[in-house]
Amino acid sequence: MAKANNLVIVESPSKAKTIGKYLGPDYVVKASMGHLRDLPKSRMGVDLEHDFTPEYMPVRGKESLIKELKAAAKEADTVYLATDPDREGEAISWHLKELLNLPDSKAHRVTFHEITQKVVKDSIQHPRDIDYDLVDAQQARRILDRIVGYELSPLLWKKVRRGLSAGRVQSVATRMVVDREEEIRAFQPKEYWTLDVVLDRIGRPGSFVAHYYGEEKKRELESEEMTQAVIDDITGKPFTVTNVKKAEKKRSAAPPFTTSTLQQEASRKLNMTPKKTMMVAQQLYEGVDVEGEGTLGLITYMRTDSQRLSDEAMAAAARFISQRYGKEYYYGSFHVYKTKDSAQDAHEAIRPTHVELDPERVRGSLTPDQYRLYKLIWSRFLASQMANALYDTVSIDTGCAGHTFRSTHQSLRFPGFIAVYEEGRDEEGEAMGSPLPDLTVGEEVLPRDLDKQQHFTQPPARYTEATLVKAMEEKGVGRPSTYAATVSTIEDREYVVKQDKRLAPTALGEIVTGLMKERFQDIVDVGFTAAMENRLDAVEAGQQNWKALLADFYQDFEKELKDAETALEGVRLKVPEEETDEICELCGRKMVIKMGRFGKFLACPGFPECKNAKPLVERMPGRCPKCGSGMLKRKSKKGYAFYACEKGADCGFMTWDVPTAEDCPECGQTMFKKSGKGRMKPFCINEQCSRFLPEDQRGYYKKKTEEASAPGAEEEEKPVKQAASGKSAGKKTAPRKTAPKKTTAKKTKE
Repeated sequence: MAKANNLVIVESPSKAKTIGKYLGPDYVVKASMGHLRDLPKSRMGVDLEHDFTPEYMPVRGKESLIKELKAAAKEADTVYLATDPDREGEAISWHLKELLNLPDSKAHRVTFHEITQKVVKDSIQHPRDIDYDLVDAQQARRILDRIVGYELSPLLWKKVRRGLSAGRVQSVATRMVVDREEEIRAFQPKEYWTLDVVLDRIGRPGSFVAHYYGEEKKRELESEEMTQAVIDDITGKPFTVTNVKKAEKKRSAAPPFTTSTLQQEASRKLNMTPKKTMMVAQQLYEGVDVEGEGTLGLITYMRTDSQRLSDEAMAAAARFISQRYGKEYYYGSFHVYKTKDSAQDAHEAIRPTHVELDPERVRGSLTPDQYRLYKLIWSRFLASQMANALYDTVSIDTGCAGHTFRSTHQSLRFPGFIAVYEEGRDEEGEAMGSPLPDLTVGEEVLPRDLDKQQHFTQPPARYTEATLVKAMEEKGVGRPSTYAATVSTIEDREYVVKQDKRLAPTALGEIVTGLMKERFQDIVDVGFTAAMENRLDAVEAGQQNWKALLADFYQDFEKELKDAETALEGVRLKVPEEETDEICELCGRKMVIKMGRFGKFLACPGFPECKNAKPLVERMPGRCPKCGSGMLKRKSKKGYAFYACEKGADCGFMTWDVPTAEDCPECGQTMFKKSGKGRMKPFCINEQCSRFLPEDQRGYYKKKTEEASAPGAEEEEKPVKQAASGKSAGKKTAPRKTAPKKTTAKKTKE
């Protein structure tokens, strides 16, 4: 068999597997596993005095992979650089070309907006040169972030706390969360009242509720006195129907997903973080093995701010809708959505690559998370090409003593796109109201009950991860490829924390943001950051020199940095300590949470007089099945979570299973569930209970039997620890855990 003379390099093994099946034996497809060349980690790596020249080095730990790719590139006649179709992917291709010493005649750049056989083969037939404007835009962003991170972070170490970091976009995102918290604190609630009346028809069945509207114009009832005055005016008097308005209301489907709207909707409907959403979407884009179909990329490229769809995709949707739901459910023509003026529009919106592969058809080939996200994307795309939903609406005004009360109701006449998909909302929408009787203008109705209620306006809500991404997009902070990473970073750095699924700034986040607002106004200014994104877009379009951009930025930044160091000479900002309900057993003070080199711990605030300190533990729901005491979450020496009785060695109970708030309906003991993410059915661990679930049926890996452990027996198969990105991480096997007999469930941590 003749050797393949074409080498294709992509980023991940799963993508390589999919593309390799499409191209056949004439092509060798290998994965670079992301960047193979980057700035050094231990130092700045950018020559600030000589035109911001970057110093790129091979990524440590990838020497053998680089050697393998160099050998493969040397044997090949043509090398196709097929990394992702964005700035980052373009830069990876350029770094590969430089690292592998590929001449222009040998290196060809190809991109795949969707990984399907047709698109892959067509793209290979139409390669292009590396787009150096895209490379320059990525270099400019990388160096900007390196300058801010490596010059600002040491200042934070000296003035606030060691180990902190600053970032060009993360600092703005943190400020947005802090500013929202300040709005909430400064909010002054305003009183208002509502007044509802139950009205009965005279001599006929049919009653309905009317809400106070105003007089000639809409008016708010701002006090109890105003409300009582209206009640005094209408008491004992009949109401007259003054207006009946019936109409048809159309509701259009939401456009197909962009990166931002996908992250928002996955957060609302699937409770997925932006980071997890992008990880699962990457898997769907790169390809999965679908039973009966082979390896397929199920969605188009998932980093996009465009709402554009190809004519081919819209035509396929039209056929599918007409065949499955009927022609009346089709929009009637291609439903084209206008992309925002600020969008780059480099790719299509996120959509399924094959609309005929409906979620149920591929469900058996997907993980639960892949199925849920694919169903969301597929449904949203299909709905975007479906007919409008039609509602019948009715509005009835009734008057009494010069006051107007209004009742409204709407009923669904034709579902249209709602048959497939309805967009989630961050806030509650208007209620549809109760059905109304068929009234005529001039008809009198009698009041039966009055209901007045006091209300107060509410402060703006804290951001969720979804609404923060939405706000970042609206304000121009970051780009589709950075939203998830930014939100994840400010949480990991403990500048913000999730409370009831909403983001609140920590004391550390507020201190750091206050310092940044005082000394580095541009860095944390939303408008400045958005303008910088536009300038990076201009670099990508070939309209701005990337080194000139860096020089303009650094001139002001360097001055701010020097001024800050002078002004803060000898100053150390103290982060308020978080007080807990844990009482110090030595002196009686409430202990506080401190940060040490190994993470958080509890310490007495009376230090140095009282030096008491102990590990920070999390109290769990449920009771110890052995002695009935509380349960605590602890960590093993290797960092794995386990659960133990709060009495410690005096009781001795510990387990890898997670205690729940549910009690067994049979024996009353606390029920447990398998550790790990996702909803899992609780089980009883009481061996005397009829609902007892043995360890080997709890979903963990089974222990070796004596026969299996005998000489010559095959070794037990151990799981592979997966990388966070969802790409293969090599065969690194997680250590096995041990636990006391009968009271623990043995499993391997994944």
